[in-house]
Amino acid sequence: MKLFVKNLDRDINEMQLEGLFAQFGKVVSTKIVYDTITWESKGFAFMEMAKKEDGEKAIEALNGKEIRGKELIVQVAEERRR
Repeated sequence: MKLFVKNLDRDINEMQLEGLFAQFGKVVSTKIVYDTITWESKGFAFMEMAKKEDGEKAIEALNGKEIRGKELIVQVAEERRR
């Protein structure tokens, strides 16, 4: 299950974010989006959980939870339109 995570603290790294989500199941991939010029985090990421149930547990537990002073928004990622 692919998840969209926004309102991230700009100093959190992929390893830390993956550790946060790994509490709910196997994380297949973690991708924080960075500015291509400054290499600063844009404050959002895409996560992929191995099982749909694990993704649903992560959404339930982490959506609205305060991490490093910011309230996370975690939702199912929409498929990219072309």
